[in-house]
Amino acid sequence: MEPGEKYIEILLADDDADDRAFFREALEESGIPSKLTTVVDGEKLTNYLSTIKTPPPPDVIFLDINMPYKDGKACLREIRKNDKFRNIPIIMFSTSTYAGDIEETFEDGASLYISKADFFENETSMLKKLFSHNWNENMLNVAKERFVFRS
Repeated sequence: MEPGEKYIEILLADDDADDRAFFREALEESGIPSKLTTVVDGEKLTNYLSTIKTPPPPDVIFLDINMPYKDGKACLREIRKNDKFRNIPIIMFSTSTYAGDIEETFEDGASLYISKADFFENETSMLKKLFSHNWNENMLNVAKERFVFRS
């Protein structure tokens, strides 16, 4: 990345080391100018966010549902209650395709839902599609029909 180049600051909360590594690799291969920060569980995510005193917070949060100490659903609800983070797109990033998880996270204010199985089939093109022109505006008030993101 060139000095002064605008990049997307991504925060990934996922307890699976392989998934974090694959995500980092896909991001690098996609060529999307970005800075990736990772945390390994929900407790570390909320601790990390609490250290951010002034904006800018991350541009987007990828949030696994099944994590130790504090799961992604609890983190989502907590983040959405905090005015400082209310408008950050939160993408649920999970192995779960259970309709109840999808419905609950939509109702609790997640921006999108990505199945890890779908993501890891075609991660580079999915990231390019996700972070296309005006990506952050496209994640605001997503209709329920478009909530589950596919490549």
